[in-house]
Amino acid sequence: MPISMNFFNDCQIPWLAIANNINDLVSLLQHPFMQRAIVGAALMGILGGMLGSFVTLRQLSFFSHAVGHAALVGVALGVLLQINPTWMLLPFTLVFGVIVLYFIDKTDLASDSILSIVLSGALAIGLILTSQIKGYRGNLMAVLFGDILAIDTTDLVLTLLVLVGGSIFLLSTMRQQILLTLNPDVAQVQGVPVQLYRYAFVVLLSLAVAVAIKAVGVLLVNAFLVIPASTAKLMSHHFSHFLAMSVIVGSISSIAGIMVSGLFNLASGPSIVLVQFLLFVAVFIWFKLKLKAA
Repeated sequence: MPISMNFFNDCQIPWLAIANNINDLVSLLQHPFMQRAIVGAALMGILGGMLGSFVTLRQLSFFSHAVGHAALVGVALGVLLQINPTWMLLPFTLVFGVIVLYFIDKTDLASDSILSIVLSGALAIGLILTSQIKGYRGNLMAVLFGDILAIDTTDLVLTLLVLVGGSIFLLSTMRQQILLTLNPDVAQVQGVPVQLYRYAFVVLLSLAVAVAIKAVGVLLVNAFLVIPASTAKLMSHHFSHFLAMSVIVGSISSIAGIMVSGLFNLASGPSIVLVQFLLFVAVFIWFKLKLKAA
């Protein structure tokens, strides 16, 4: 066989593999679990983008990181007590977030020190509880590393409730939220109930972390909140545009991550975060080149 024909056949093999993967993805899209995953990715992407915009501006990235990792305790408790981990995650992350904020307010220690102390303690408890789990650990592993393909109708309803509740709260108090974000002291002087809004946002953030953990896992949930908002911040410095871009980036990148996961048979949670990371890098490079050209 001529060399050119061999080269043609060698080039054709990757394209055949991609075509087969696309056919597999089209078949996957016919299944209810994949349809639920796409809907869940869109909802969680919108929720992550919306809250992430406030998280990045208020420098709460470490806070959401601590809540996400400390959720290991709730997951381990759920597995030990043979309760759906989701039902343990919701109250645990909520209580943990409020307690951490209370400690920050009531001590003279820096917030990162409080977060490190509480996170270390929670992780130690979580690892001890995890070591007590015998036999099958599928539920634990799924929550640790994320599996959006396993979300059910209950997860979608919970995510939708948190999204609707969070949207109503933030949009109805947007002026106060922006003022609180930019200058808490001025907000206090102007009569904004700073403490009430701070605790309400922490409750909302904790619930968002809890519902997102099943999709992207304990280890990556913070990236799910921070990366889309950081990408949007590179594109716009006007708050309303920044918020809108953060929501768009969060939802589109989440759906794209699901498609990549199905196309190449990769883990869903890491695929979503990888797509978000690559998008961030692409936007960063684009704006750097644009600045140099100007």
